[in-house]
Amino acid sequence: MRKIIMHRTGGPEVLELIKAPAPQAAPGHVVVEAEAIGVGWPDILIRRGIYRWMPPLPTSPGSDLAGHVIDVGEGVDSALIGSPVLVTARELPVRGGCYAEQITVPVDALFRLPTHVALDAAVCLPNYQVAWNLLHEAPRGQPVQSVFIRGIAGGVGSALAQLAKSAGMKVFGSVSSEQKAAFARQIGADHTINYTTENVADRVLALTEGQGVDLAVDHIGGPDLPDLLRTLGRWGLLVSYNASGGMPEKNLLAALRENGVRCPAVRIFEMHVYDDDRVNRRRTMQSVIDLLASGEIKPMISDRLELADAGRAHTMVEAGHGLGKVVLMPSLDRGKA
Repeated sequence: MRKIIMHRTGGPEVLELIKAPAPQAAPGHVVVEAEAIGVGWPDILIRRGIYRWMPPLPTSPGSDLAGHVIDVGEGVDSALIGSPVLVTARELPVRGGCYAEQITVPVDALFRLPTHVALDAAVCLPNYQVAWNLLHEAPRGQPVQSVFIRGIAGGVGSALAQLAKSAGMKVFGSVSSEQKAAFARQIGADHTINYTTENVADRVLALTEGQGVDLAVDHIGGPDLPDLLRTLGRWGLLVSYNASGGMPEKNLLAALRENGVRCPAVRIFEMHVYDDDRVNRRRTMQSVIDLLASGEIKPMISDRLELADAGRAHTMVEAGHGLGKVVLMPSLDRGKA
């Protein structure tokens, strides 16, 4: 059994492919053989050693895995063997651990998947779970008819676009190239804005005839974050779900006051709000599983790489060049063996 291990934190070079003993199913646990493994920012933060929920070293990064149950422990129904399932570290006691051909997990951590669902699509669903919460939970009942998505061509961004369009929202998104703009339109964007050549807030206001949007979602932060308040309409909400670009330099309260005539609001969202709320955490995941099963959403996969290419996958995600999700496929490695 092969897995990616890291004994120290650092750049992609710390990710090492090793052979390890096959895991055994303890009582109440199952062994899942991976077909697809998602690559995302939590994995990168673990690799860098700056994740707030850092697992102890040595560790295997990886938060999401889809595959089939191949063994069960005592107390688990053997009929589960062969079932397609999704594993997410949000359901596990320790984050990470999914960059492996096989993994053992508590049976009650699994999400059962319909047999007709493609597993490389299913492993993208944790992004859709975040997006679902940004669109449907974070507004706390405030009606949302229009949304601006910063970085709409990425993993969560593309999930947001599809879910928003499915909910009948008008979708605006920022991109850095015409290629990404075309991709965004393909997945449901009504309007795209190239932030390298246009002022995003000015363009959103022009496209909405000065009305702004009900919701803006941002994962970058940085100096430009306060300017996104200008994209909001009356009672509009800006939700920040990451800050890969750092903290804003401008006083955020001052920026809110500058736009006070529209009564804007800012909310920080993290999936960790559900760490002690298992029922609602699993409810939101089941919501997007159901949408995938019905064909309402179609996860967009940028690249499918071998497990051995985990370091390259991290480099691609960090560079932000992909269109959709980067996925590791252990079956590609096995096919070459």
